[in-house]
Amino acid sequence: MSCSLKNVLAHAHRRVVSVNGIVIPQDAIAREAQNHPSPTPIAAWGAATRALVVRELLLQEARSRGIKAVSLTDADARRESDEDALIRGLIEMCVMTPSPDEDACRRYYEQNKARFRSPEIFECSHILFAARRDQAVAFKAARERAEVTGALLLDNPSAFADLAATHSDCPSRSTGGNLGQITSGMTTPEFERALGDLAVGAISPPVETRYGFHIIHLLRRIPGELLPFSVARAKIECYLAARSRRTALAQFIALLAARAELAGVELPSPGTCRVH
Repeated sequence: MSCSLKNVLAHAHRRVVSVNGIVIPQDAIAREAQNHPSPTPIAAWGAATRALVVRELLLQEARSRGIKAVSLTDADARRESDEDALIRGLIEMCVMTPSPDEDACRRYYEQNKARFRSPEIFECSHILFAARRDQAVAFKAARERAEVTGALLLDNPSAFADLAATHSDCPSRSTGGNLGQITSGMTTPEFERALGDLAVGAISPPVETRYGFHIIHLLRRIPGELLPFSVARAKIECYLAARSRRTALAQFIALLAARAELAGVELPSPGTCRVH
């Protein structure tokens, strides 16, 4: 156990966490913290504490309502725990949201069309002069090679494939530097920005990325297409329904917390819940 986590635990042991008099054990919080990756141990501890407090709130409410829930088994034959079944039963009883209608779905579609557009496709070639910035001599040499090659291409753009075959440090040199079709996320941000700025047929000046320097030739650009509403509707309906359900659940938990006697933890009040 790290020293920082030990310090967190030492601090936590001085603070009792309870829900309506039921104490949440410190060792349970420590185990739960492993399920909450966070920048710091104290943040993980806090997230774990809130998660267990919410779970205890829901279990107490389910039991007070006399809910009887049958545990389910998934496709991999994993059986739901009795407590999970109780919580599911409570939520099914108390957290109900209407299904979004066509008007709501269409409004979301009109306001978020960028989400329903297929990505732009670029067909391009490049010449890579591999280098790392932390290797100063090699980095300078790669930049100079890229600049010289770039100057040659200004005079003779048709030589791109031959120069790629001769000078590129990328395996694509065997195909004249051709990278095929590229969409967003397939290359580095710097490479993508340079592609976006190029006109079809144009050749870029040297572009620096973490791999070194690239000279890029944009061969073809295929614009993204907007999916019609009829295709996007099912996805929108599922998203809006899930968002409404998360919001309703957050409000329900906040109401339970407002009525409960909580010690050692703070949960959002009903009026401050925000779920996206």
